Amino acid sequence: MALSRIWSAFIIIALTVAGYQYIFNPSKDDVFGRMVTGSSKDEFKYIAIGDVTKYGRPSIDSFAKEMSDYGFKKQDKLSDDCKYLVTDNLLADTVQQLTKQFASLRPVEYSYLLGKKQKPVDGVIATCTVAVQICIGLIGIMALFMGFMSIAEKAGGIRFLSRVVGPFFSKLFPEVPAGHPAHGHMMMNFSANMLGLDNAATPFGIKAMESLQELNTDKERASNSQIMFLCLHAAGLTLIPVSIIAARASTIGVNGLKAANPTDIFLPCLIATFVATVFAMLIVSVKQKIKIIQPVILGWILSISFLIALLVWFISTLNTVGVNLFSEKISSGLILLIFILIVLGGLYKKINVFDAFIEGAKGGFETAIKIIPYLVGMLVAISLLRTSGSFEVVISGIKQVFAALGADTKFVDGMPTALIKPMSGSGARGMMIDTMRAFGPDSFAGRLSCILQGSSDTTFYVIAVYFGAVSVKNTRYTIGAMLLADLIGIITSIILCYLFFG
Repeated sequence: MALSRIWSAFIIIALTVAGYQYIFNPSKDDVFGRMVTGSSKDEFKYIAIGDVTKYGRPSIDSFAKEMSDYGFKKQDKLSDDCKYLVTDNLLADTVQQLTKQFASLRPVEYSYLLGKKQKPVDGVIATCTVAVQICIGLIGIMALFMGFMSIAEKAGGIRFLSRVVGPFFSKLFPEVPAGHPAHGHMMMNFSANMLGLDNAATPFGIKAMESLQELNTDKERASNSQIMFLCLHAAGLTLIPVSIIAARASTIGVNGLKAANPTDIFLPCLIATFVATVFAMLIVSVKQKIKIIQPVILGWILSISFLIALLVWFISTLNTVGVNLFSEKISSGLILLIFILIVLGGLYKKINVFDAFIEGAKGGFETAIKIIPYLVGMLVAISLLRTSGSFEVVISGIKQVFAALGADTKFVDGMPTALIKPMSGSGARGMMIDTMRAFGPDSFAGRLSCILQGSSDTTFYVIAVYFGAVSVKNTRYTIGAMLLADLIGIITSIILCYLFFG
């Protein structure tokens, strides 16, 4: 029910904001078309005349360079394919003459075009296609990892892993019997997340949800164990933010420079995501009345903290190239090591490894197809929010509130990444890169956007995919707990950015 209300609220908010934009913001006169069909990087040719300095731009050439990133191309001469005549005076005689000569030419002020500084986005129609493409892309990955998971289960590997983590997980997941395969599946998922193995994390996570669903007495209502698992998963604890470091190393900002030290956000990212994970565990534990102050739980948390501290020390001794090489080798090497160990274990147990693989792979195919409706519905609602301008309204409101309080507002420029991250991982990544380009990779906003990108996972995507895979409709308080953990991650990221980078 909670998911249904949030989904409905997204659509209502998006349409309300779009209606306001259409009525009161002339530059957003195409907002409804943008919501349905999206906007592309197609070139909109225009000719510019008059004085642009009154709009805060030093010259027409600087204005043209600024707008070129948004699909607008200035022409030196008028032609039939010019769409806009950009001017500082719509009533000038020159403007009147040119519009009579070229009937398709639309005269607008510079402020109108500046209001269309929007990155290309998909509308609801294209978003439906993207959702299906995501699921199709998952088919192969799901089949691969589910196949190897099937071998591991038949060989007893999952139960062995369950016994290893059982003492700890039995306290966090009291409804899951000791030695149940769900413990092993969850541990595989958490391990893949921590190492940045995104391709492996999703199949392992879905398998964990399926195992927990077997224990769920009400198949349409989320169990306590499923809620705890998803909240910990969505906190997104990652030891090395490889993709973020790579983006910082390759993105050229407005100053024409790349990040001086791409790895300088490593420690803040790690701390932020660790804090978010711990708070996610605390939030759900309080709700489910689980006692956290227990020797086993504290022992595991302190041990993990110690290992993370050792990793931080080791990473701090490497340069950017060393970090990338280390993360690449450990990620690729661990996946291959897991595959080899599973096959050797299957051969040792004398099971038919290929038949076991095929049996599991079939389940991966069926699961990937099953989540299509859930993903389409969620991504369409998120698309409407993005294309309606709702995020811009929220960002503007936050900036005005903190400015009125006399507080520093430079952190607001990095906030779009935080707002989009719970809804779209690729959208948040694009926003992070866009922020670094606009303000510079080493700017406060650029660094903050990177830390925010690494502080949490895509909450609503996780909800749609994981609950959709097991057909759970009543998510109970899952969304509220996950969003609260996201908020803790955002606040922690902002504080850390001020501490580390001023």
